[in-house]
Amino acid sequence: MEKVKNILKPKPNPQQLLRDWQRRLRQECRNIERQIRDIQREEKVVQKSIKEAAKRNDMGSAKSLAKELVRSKRTVNRLYENKAQLNSISMHLGESVAIARTVGHLSKSSEVMKLVNNLMKAPEVAITMQEFNKEMTKAGVIEEIVNDAVDSALDSEDIEDEIEEEVDRVLTELAGETAAQLPEAVRKEKLKQPAQAVGDAEDADDEEDLEELRARLAKVRS
Repeated sequence: MEKVKNILKPKPNPQQLLRDWQRRLRQECRNIERQIRDIQREEKVVQKSIKEAAKRNDMGSAKSLAKELVRSKRTVNRLYENKAQLNSISMHLGESVAIARTVGHLSKSSEVMKLVNNLMKAPEVAITMQEFNKEMTKAGVIEEIVNDAVDSALDSEDIEDEIEEEVDRVLTELAGETAAQLPEAVRKEKLKQPAQAVGDAEDADDEEDLEELRARLAKVRS
């Protein structure tokens, strides 16, 4: 009986499929834009905290926060790339409308297949693109894609080196700006002497603030 129902159930025409896919792609782009705004809002808080840490010569905290800032900026760059690829998929699907009207069905697209394959490896949109993979394969737009797991540990050392370079740049930019605002005598004194120990309670508070900032950044990146 179920098979009979499936046979009798009308299939969506190519134009309907394309419109539905494009609508969902636009929604996914809006989700990415919202995530980028959330991350960038948290980044401003972290930048302020880096300057404050540098001003009190707490470079350990400044570097820790700078590393979180670098990771967040890398996430934002990846999100922008994801959005661009989603828009590219939508554009290619739009070009398929005229062909579908002529031949009566959707044709295979190697470009769409390549883009879907790339996005299936992006953590932020992987689940959504797996659904698109199934639907587009069923509709004949792409061939079935097997998403092999990528071992991110293979280039972890190179990534860490790159992060360290970016951290130094961020610290130079943000901490240097703060240092430039200090009187010359104070700057020389800070360079000659390590930071003096502060009270245990203050250290504990600072550490809690750092953990809270790191947690907030991790949350908006996830």
